[in-house]
Amino acid sequence: MASQCDGDWEHEYGIKTETTDNPGWSVTIDLADTAWENLEFDWILIEIDDNNWYGYKVKNKKFFGTGDLNKLELLLEKFKELIENNDRMPGFNK
Repeated sequence: MASQCDGDWEHEYGIKTETTDNPGWSVTIDLADTAWENLEFDWILIEIDDNNWYGYKVKNKKFFGTGDLNKLELLLEKFKELIENNDRMPGFNK
């Protein structure tokens, strides 16, 4: 993603992290105008219980991830896996 920071991309696209009221984290990462902009996969939800869960998907040129209070780092790791191994992600469509 560092190669996307060309003086233009980062002004139109980027990464957004937010807290949610359930409580937890939400992460949205733009993939538009990157090598991964055509990736798509359906929602993957891992739910152990009400306090131990996360999910993620790629749709409309964006990575969307959400999880409990302890999952922010994990969500970013899942995004990194997507970029490094995009043809091996569950539900991957070209």
